[in-house]
Amino acid sequence: MLYVDIPTRPEFKALNEVRADACVSIYLKTTPHTQDSGASRIELGNLAKQARQQLEAVGFDKRRLALLMEHFDDLADDDEFWRLQANSLAVLATPDTLHTFRLANALSPMVEVSDRFHLKPLLRAITFSNSAFVLALSENAVRLVEIHADLPPGTVKVEGLPKDAASAVGKSTLNDRSPSRRIHGSEGQNVRFRQYARQVDAALRPVLAGRETPLILAATGRLAAVYRSVNSYPNLLLHGIENSPDRISDAELAAAARPALDAAYAADLAALKALYNARAGEGRATADLSDGARAATHGAIETLLVDIDTVVPGMVDEQTGAINFVDKPDATSYGVVDEIARRALANGARVLGVRKADLPGNGDLAAILRYAV
Repeated sequence: MLYVDIPTRPEFKALNEVRADACVSIYLKTTPHTQDSGASRIELGNLAKQARQQLEAVGFDKRRLALLMEHFDDLADDDEFWRLQANSLAVLATPDTLHTFRLANALSPMVEVSDRFHLKPLLRAITFSNSAFVLALSENAVRLVEIHADLPPGTVKVEGLPKDAASAVGKSTLNDRSPSRRIHGSEGQNVRFRQYARQVDAALRPVLAGRETPLILAATGRLAAVYRSVNSYPNLLLHGIENSPDRISDAELAAAARPALDAAYAADLAALKALYNARAGEGRATADLSDGARAATHGAIETLLVDIDTVVPGMVDEQTGAINFVDKPDATSYGVVDEIARRALANGARVLGVRKADLPGNGDLAAILRYAV
């Protein structure tokens, strides 16, 4: 079983709107090996202590601070919680609430304290989650496999998923060549394949609804083409695994899926870089923080790429988008790049968290604009 909680876009947007007297955002490395979880618990305690010190420095209410720290103490003492981990952990807490997300991505340890959550590292999990579903589809069997980076794959239980093509259409075999209207021979097999594929697609809908996780098809020949023709999931990748999955293990499927997933991510980034460069010549792209903040505030950003590792402390004016930079982060400031991402997302932009090397423009962000500002 995989112990990963990747937030959906609606969940992310809900967290984006949270405001409280204290919002503590902690990110730390974890391990799926239970026996090695002690170091992660200690790291959580150390990061929580840093958050407490920041809040004490600004005279935060002691009673509210005690409630906040109780969340971290309870989490550190929860043996069952630490038994089931992935590669990173996000802990988002206020004195009244606590949210955790177990992530396949390897994130850098950090703590941020403000009146809002620091969510930029979570964008990486949403943007390039290193996770996917593989639909292993053949005439003889079908299964859905979930894969994550550095974690073992697992077969997902899907209610209503047909056993095979023949039983899905009420036949003992699809090789019946006796004529029955047009349902015979190779033409009839195509018709049966479409019936089978529609049943598979319908069974997957409740599992995939609301997700943005890539789906990779492992199938061959006519069945692969037929499934693509009836598929309703918008995140089915163009390139799949062109081998029959009947004798391929889940681990082998995961290994074969990685090139398709990497190629899709690389193609997406390349297309965005090309668009950025084209728009830059029209005055409709910027890597400047001040310009990006104003554009985000006024809803001018179409697509935003942000460096998930950089934190630039400061504050952004709610009305104008002007940035007030500060020298040192504290409980009264926040990450301005994170705030720019929040405003862009609230105004309907596509927002992606990437590594600095993947950013065009040599800044801490790259904004593709709807119009020149």
